[in-house]
Amino acid sequence: MAQLALPARYKPASVWALYVIGLLPGLYAFYQGIFGDLGADPVRTFEHLLGLWALRFLCLGLAITPIRDLFGTNLIAYRRALGLIAFYYVLAHFAVYLTLDRALVLSSILGDILKRPYIMLGMAGLVMLIPLALTSNRWSIRKLGSRWNTLHKLSYLVLLVAILHFVLSRKSLTLEPAFYIAVVTVLLGYRLVRPKLMERKRARRSFAR
Repeated sequence: MAQLALPARYKPASVWALYVIGLLPGLYAFYQGIFGDLGADPVRTFEHLLGLWALRFLCLGLAITPIRDLFGTNLIAYRRALGLIAFYYVLAHFAVYLTLDRALVLSSILGDILKRPYIMLGMAGLVMLIPLALTSNRWSIRKLGSRWNTLHKLSYLVLLVAILHFVLSRKSLTLEPAFYIAVVTVLLGYRLVRPKLMERKRARRSFAR
């Protein structure tokens, strides 16, 4: 299958456009919060929206490889941007929790963690994302070599932790968390079966030759 890709000369501008478009939902939610359009509990709503967008961009980033493998559309140039946008949303989500939700009161934060284990999962996801964000550059790829790929496999564990955090925070399995569970299951499941699929794909190509 032919690989489809945007011409190289357009990629830098399109990546920057992705950053702008990707961060707009968070900025719009902030705008809504300022003008009182986030409902009766604006802090929790704002916090939830930031976390939801983080999950969405994590899923989009990890969908890049299946899209290339199965449909021949090469969007690898956008994977770094999608991952960093997800990281920014996680940081904002965590900052809102610490400041607006818990008012930086340590005893309140610790009590919340002990009472709600999903918060600990969320913090674990943030901790794992930090080295991924810090090494999302060409210098790190050159410096780490094959270890870079090993390190960035953490993204799949981050996604698993993120979906657990999201589902447990909702306290009930409604349509929204069920949808994201299905998406994450497909993405993680594809990762497991990908080696076999690629092996068969290479075998078919060799046979065709």
